[in-house]
Amino acid sequence: MTFDDDTLLPNGGLAVAALLAQKLGVADLVDDHVKITGEGGANGGAKAATVIGSALAGGDYIDDTAALRAGATPRLFDGVRAPSTVGIWLRSFRWAAVRQLDRVTRELLARAWAAGLGPDVDADLTIDIDSTVVETYGLAKQGGGFAYTGVRGYHPLIASLADTGELLHTRLRGGNASSGRGAATFIAETISRVRNAGATGALTLRADSGFYAGAVVSACRRHNVAFSVTARKNTAIQRAIDAIPEAAWRPIPYWLDGGADVAETVYTAFADTRHETRCRLIVRRVRPTPGSQLALDVVFSYHAILTDRDGPLLAVEADHRQHAIVEHTICDLKHHAGLAHLPSGRFTANAAWLALVGIAYNLARWTANAAGLGKVTTKTLRQTIIAAPARLITSARRLRLRMPSRWPWADHITTALTIIGAIDPAPG
Repeated sequence: MTFDDDTLLPNGGLAVAALLAQKLGVADLVDDHVKITGEGGANGGAKAATVIGSALAGGDYIDDTAALRAGATPRLFDGVRAPSTVGIWLRSFRWAAVRQLDRVTRELLARAWAAGLGPDVDADLTIDIDSTVVETYGLAKQGGGFAYTGVRGYHPLIASLADTGELLHTRLRGGNASSGRGAATFIAETISRVRNAGATGALTLRADSGFYAGAVVSACRRHNVAFSVTARKNTAIQRAIDAIPEAAWRPIPYWLDGGADVAETVYTAFADTRHETRCRLIVRRVRPTPGSQLALDVVFSYHAILTDRDGPLLAVEADHRQHAIVEHTICDLKHHAGLAHLPSGRFTANAAWLALVGIAYNLARWTANAAGLGKVTTKTLRQTIIAAPARLITSARRLRLRMPSRWPWADHITTALTIIGAIDPAPG
């Protein structure tokens, strides 16, 4: 066995996503907006593209960017930087530069949607907000701490679009941050991003009980966004539930054998505060499983939703349960899209890594849309397009890729190239 072929590309399909990144102007946006002084500040666009390309190819660590220097890959992507160079650049980030990178992700979202790679901007859209714990090991991670789960790590905020699975916004926080810390400003920024990207329809925000806070509700109301938030159980909520008459409960299909019922009442949340809100409290009660010990006393478990949404009770309650799909996005990010961990000892370097992984994740979504694959995981996109092996040749003084015959997804690759090729390049 020898390793001496300079014409092979281990991830030939990466050229498809790279073409899209070029059309959207990813590297140019980073060069224009992210200002880093000192040793690692130059050529930020090329370094960002290296991290993004590595994440698309399955890289989880800074050292994984070295795979982009194998075979003919540097000939196709002449801006690839070495892992040491990428590491110096990431460690040069300060919080101001991280926020500048957020501006890049905001603009990319707008450009992709304008190119027709996002949702129907005239339709009603649903935003899912959640947080997740990214586990770390050892004591050297700046900002790493024990999260509410008892796991040491970071606790970033994640906002995704339920309709397409795209990431709308991310924000890194220390491990000991509560689920709702900074949520109100994060939500306001997310809504602003969606509107800036061209969304004109009604917006709905869904969240779990970690985001049950007056500031969150007020942020939604200020921006004319409907909310549906799981209510945190307290004595006032329990009193409201107890006051619901038995005749108001309606059975619904449910996955547990005991079944479930729903009912609603009007409730004043966050009373005597500036966030006081009077709206619907939708409650689901779950019957004990037949034969269980709880069934002897018919002890129900209750799950309440605070919402200002219009619509039939059953439809609103069922839609709120669909908030769980945000876990698919988080799982995809962690297992297949570069967020298995956060690689640096510096908090701001990890915040930049999170933003870059978010760009890679969305490039995967938009490439899949262009290829006609629909709403697939990053793993599926990698298997069908990104990981397609190729050989780089020169024909008529032009570089060309030769890919395997009978590649099962060849039509998707050619479709993506046709659609992406028709996109007008971003200015600059």
